[in-house]
Amino acid sequence: MRKAYKQIKVEHRISGSPPRRYLLLALLIASFLAVNYAAAQADSQASIDSGRPTRSLTLSRAVELAMQNNRRLKLARLSVEDNEAKRAIARANYYPHIKNESTVLHVTELEGIDIPAGAFGNSAATGLIPGRSLRIGQGSVNTYTSGTGLVQPLTQMFKIHAGDRAATADVLSAQIDETDAENSISLLVHQMYFNILTAQAHLEATKRAASAASVNESENTRAVAEGRSLNVAALQAHAAYLDQQQSVLTQELAIDDATLQFDDVLGLPLGTRLILDGDSLGAAPTLPSRHEAIAAVTANNPKVLAARQTVEKAKAGVTAARDAYIPDISGLARYSYQSGIPFLVHNFGTFGGAFTYDLFDGGTREAKLRQARIELQMAETQLQQTEANVAIEISAAYDKTEQLQQLIAVVNEALKARVEAARVSSQRVEQNADLASSAAKADAAVYDTKASLLETQLGLFLAQNNIQQMLGQRP
Repeated sequence: MRKAYKQIKVEHRISGSPPRRYLLLALLIASFLAVNYAAAQADSQASIDSGRPTRSLTLSRAVELAMQNNRRLKLARLSVEDNEAKRAIARANYYPHIKNESTVLHVTELEGIDIPAGAFGNSAATGLIPGRSLRIGQGSVNTYTSGTGLVQPLTQMFKIHAGDRAATADVLSAQIDETDAENSISLLVHQMYFNILTAQAHLEATKRAASAASVNESENTRAVAEGRSLNVAALQAHAAYLDQQQSVLTQELAIDDATLQFDDVLGLPLGTRLILDGDSLGAAPTLPSRHEAIAAVTANNPKVLAARQTVEKAKAGVTAARDAYIPDISGLARYSYQSGIPFLVHNFGTFGGAFTYDLFDGGTREAKLRQARIELQMAETQLQQTEANVAIEISAAYDKTEQLQQLIAVVNEALKARVEAARVSSQRVEQNADLASSAAKADAAVYDTKASLLETQLGLFLAQNNIQQMLGQRP
């Protein structure tokens, strides 16, 4: 009888209070739309995923793919080949240059030598010498020349050697950049791999939180229907559930975006779904002590090594600017053939040397020497600054690893507390001493803390890999 009276009372409340009736109707409609929206999203995602290629990856395999396919690495390797070609061009100047020059010419008019009759004598015994007028031609209207010559630089060797030093420094810099690019890409692969694993862990925690919010919404809806709670509580619970659904969708979109970027880094077709193996990370790298790392970073860091090659190139520039004051002396040798040129045999050789020196150039050489010395000072100063910067970076990296190790200990303790709280809450639900939503929330909190622990552990792993990269090692 009491239950019937209570049911009549509730029905009276609903039918007699239009605002409450509208609120409950709005709540039911919103719930229906939310469920249909989530289902549509799931169906849409399933249809999209079914048409996408899938690739299972371990961390080591991901690094191998990046080493093979990454475009940044290809550009770095092409830069090495480009600078090696430039060095070959610079070194070619050491050797003699041999070339052939051939010409065919037609002359419209030639000058000749006219000798009149009797120009050399006239006697009774011989008569006129010559007996008649003579014309001696000078060559032919058509001339042919061909000569093969050799030019050997002599004093120019000093400037050629300076150019060779500069080209060698460029090659070494490109090789250092290639190695650094490989190490950086390896570090980037680790970072993106860890980010996706962390995002997936947070997605699972968010789904657990959404499930807990759904249970809480059901409890509040039931309480409103039974008259034990106000409508605003149900609306707030539903809003919290929708917030969690939004967080799930946001997290899934973030994972999709990260996967697209990872596909591009690995050289895979964009849109490839990646199944990452979280158990393939391997052991954490063994790092030297802070003091040893600071001492080693100035000897092995790619930025420092590249800065030193810049100094070497600047020194070569100073040497080349000084050698500009040395006269250019070259040895020459040539073998020629001609036809149609007067007073020359058909085949003949020429040997000798060439001397060239600028007596006045308006101060160009002096200005270039001054500029080269300034560039050397700038390069040396930049080297000192780079050494200081990497020492600071390596020290800060060690500080970060120590902080993350401490944070891992803290999160581990928090996880133990969350697990115990979830166990107690589950027991209370079994004993009907607490609501199911409390156990669901406790379970979601456990997964959230697990995700935070994974994120911190992978962050420590990545910080250690970053130190390896600073020391010139591949993570």
